Amino acid sequence: MAKTTTTYKDAGVDIDAGNRLVKAIGKLVKPTLRAEVMSNVGGFGALVSLADTPYENPVLVSSTDGVGTKLKLAFMTGKHDTVGIDLVAMCVNDVIVGGAEPLFFLDYFATGKLDEGVAESVIKGIADGCIEANCSLVGGETAEMPGMYPKGEYDLAGFSVGIADRDQIIDGSSITVGDRIIGLSSSGLHSNGYSLVRKVLLKKKGGYGLDETPPGLDCTLGEELLKPTRIYVRTVLNIKRDFALKGVAHITGGGLPENLPRVLPYGCCAVIDRKSWEVPPIFRLIEKEGNVPEEDLYRTFNCGIGMALVVPESQVSDVMERLNSLGEQAWLIGRIDEKKDDFCPIWEENV
Repeated sequence: MAKTTTTYKDAGVDIDAGNRLVKAIGKLVKPTLRAEVMSNVGGFGALVSLADTPYENPVLVSSTDGVGTKLKLAFMTGKHDTVGIDLVAMCVNDVIVGGAEPLFFLDYFATGKLDEGVAESVIKGIADGCIEANCSLVGGETAEMPGMYPKGEYDLAGFSVGIADRDQIIDGSSITVGDRIIGLSSSGLHSNGYSLVRKVLLKKKGGYGLDETPPGLDCTLGEELLKPTRIYVRTVLNIKRDFALKGVAHITGGGLPENLPRVLPYGCCAVIDRKSWEVPPIFRLIEKEGNVPEEDLYRTFNCGIGMALVVPESQVSDVMERLNSLGEQAWLIGRIDEKKDDFCPIWEENV
């Protein structure tokens, strides 16, 4: 009796599906490619030339990140075209903090069984994010791993590399007492705090359905929770070009209290007026429904400020005017003061 054959596809891995996906995403990748890219998607490694970049003493700046449990909302709603933008944003926003222009991006998509339509939708979001960041999507990895993930679920990771002139790197070292802090608006939750969000809004007795519109919101809860993370690359590069941008903080997990101190030199602290901007309704909804202490709210979420810029006091007016012309919603939210204890930031009014 002939022995039954077993193929890789029988084991749950469809090589043909993977090849079809690579071919399908080629049209998504092409619009992202900058002049520095020397290779096409599908090779073993991506080639990027620095020969013609306008940098005299170039330094590469890199960052890697994921989307976290926000992916659970994509699985629950069946909407997969925004989490790719989140993936790019979380990486390139960290690169731009150092004053570096993002050059290229790679992604890692892992799933138990490849759904070509879902994967293509995710990668479309990644390509959209790369276009927004003027960053080349040079490649990635699609891993089909039966038994590793529940049915219909996947994981994402991203990696970005940027470039800056050595003497133009923003490292916060020039920040001094008296400098001012400008906050740029977030689009909502961005990609942090979703474990708390799901516990408070979705799992508690009486929680909201994703297709419901809770009080204070102007869209369904599902739409609100899947709003993609804002990409601040073009705005920060514009301000850096013409102003003395001394420090930049990407306000992610940990909020203002954990992220602002990361860019401050020894002896300096941030003084923030929490009443200088209006906290978006989604954060107040979380606070109310979960009885979340305000201090915990500000240490978990961005609370409406997605990026913070530190500039000289003498340039505040001009920087604010430029930000308004770029369509940014921005507020003067604080100042730099002498650090006298371990608390940072210090919450005050009328700073």
